[in-house]
Amino acid sequence: MPRGKRVVIERNNKDPVVHKLKNYKVSELKTKRKKTEGELTSTISEIVRNAQFMYGQDKLDKARLRAMGLLSVDEAFDEVRRAGIPISARAFGGRVERRSIRSEKIGKKRVIPKPIIHDWISLHKDFYSVKEAFEILKQSEDELNLRAFIGRVEKNAIPSIKINTQRWIPKDVVDHYTHVSKNYYDVSQAISFLQGKGLKIRRNAFERRLDRNRIPHEKIGGRRVIARDVIEELASKELALAARKGRM
Repeated sequence: MPRGKRVVIERNNKDPVVHKLKNYKVSELKTKRKKTEGELTSTISEIVRNAQFMYGQDKLDKARLRAMGLLSVDEAFDEVRRAGIPISARAFGGRVERRSIRSEKIGKKRVIPKPIIHDWISLHKDFYSVKEAFEILKQSEDELNLRAFIGRVEKNAIPSIKINTQRWIPKDVVDHYTHVSKNYYDVSQAISFLQGKGLKIRRNAFERRLDRNRIPHEKIGGRRVIARDVIEELASKELALAARKGRM
């Protein structure tokens, strides 16, 4: 591949999606969630306190529990199913047992406060589970595997928030990463593309150009990515330069 300083790539337009992704503030997400959880705790404490009082006076039955906003596990699952969340009764029950969905005990009966279920349903409107996020990104990143994806989440390369025992990824973050995977190459992909065009280039030489900012690129979650149109322009100019050298 001809020396990089002979090829100039100029790209002044900034990608607003990349800008949003790089400036995503998990701290704001956590602050908002902390406020929500504080309100939930206050509401649920009052509901459970009243239910325990009525239970102690032997005035509590299934109808009264429901009227107070306390659902059986089966009733809570029915609410979730009506909301269109794709989960089986067995999987839902497992989440209750593992406490990723909070429940309470009134006497010997396990119940789930309705505000907990409504909150859990609302989370699915704004967030994906780690597995759901992986399945969506896998559609645009063929080589992505679950273990590597979880590693990126654990290293905070992909913004996420832990609620109870479950980790959630904001849907807009997944949308932004999908945009990046469709419109940008990582370093390995960029080199493969250039080599596929017949250009000879070694990885360390390519990365030196990135280090010196001779190839416009972005750094997202610790990974350098280059816009596909930048790589296409680079390939075109390098091939033209090589052709001119061949005629000299």
